[in-house]
Amino acid sequence: MDRTRTLTAMDEVHMAAKLADLKDEHYRNTLALSTIIELLIDKGILTREEVERKAAELDSFMAHPPYPMV
Repeated sequence: MDRTRTLTAMDEVHMAAKLADLKDEHYRNTLALSTIIELLIDKGILTREEVERKAAELDSFMAHPPYPMV
């Protein structure tokens, strides 16, 4: 693919639509994960502290986040 070509208005519309789809998918995945975590906590299978501790542990393994931090 030639990276020097100029994007047309339609290319930009398609790119914006793809970004919107990714955001929607990210939202749905985050909602599903949050729901599962809350159910596990409500049922006494996990505590909020255990979830937070494991999240911090896994986060510490990432040397550089795969996305820009704003």
